[in-house]
Amino acid sequence: MPALGGKVTRPRPHWFCAGLSTTIAGATLPGMREQIAVVLFLLSVPGFWPQTAPAGWKAIIDSKGLCQIAVPPDWVAGAENTGSAIFRDSTTGIAVVTSQPGQAFKPFTESFLKLMKIPKEKMFENTAKRIFYQDKASRNADDPTSFSASVPGRDGTCSCRVVFLLSVSEETAKKIALSLGPVPE
Repeated sequence: MPALGGKVTRPRPHWFCAGLSTTIAGATLPGMREQIAVVLFLLSVPGFWPQTAPAGWKAIIDSKGLCQIAVPPDWVAGAENTGSAIFRDSTTGIAVVTSQPGQAFKPFTESFLKLMKIPKEKMFENTAKRIFYQDKASRNADDPTSFSASVPGRDGTCSCRVVFLLSVSEETAKKIALSLGPVPE
């Protein structure tokens, strides 16, 4: 500590100095600009963003208002704030979205996949960005098929499940599950 009346000076961080070659953690400003340009380009690539809903589809928001899915216009939203939608009746097709605040999103481990008995060919994605799998396959016209998905949400995890009979196309059910995401701020 300096003596009374002494001038206190703080060392300036190395990035404080002006100049084109200023560095932050060893990176030069031109180098950082190149990295930013690469990130901006990648964010403009369609596959980098969650899949968006087809035109005319409607948003179904979970009861906490944190997560959503999109369903075709002929699906009917459940009672207010339930986070569900049905097609014709709940035995033909139902989609449900939920949020788990505080639950950190992470891919399934191999041991969990074995415990859940999810075959590798039914596990479509198991990454840090999304979990998407078929958890039940139909054996006949009266037997439902289902898809489940989870993605990172705001301060937690968003999940959905789509259960449907063969009268609902598998492609439509997949689009519903893949539309899962946090409600935009």
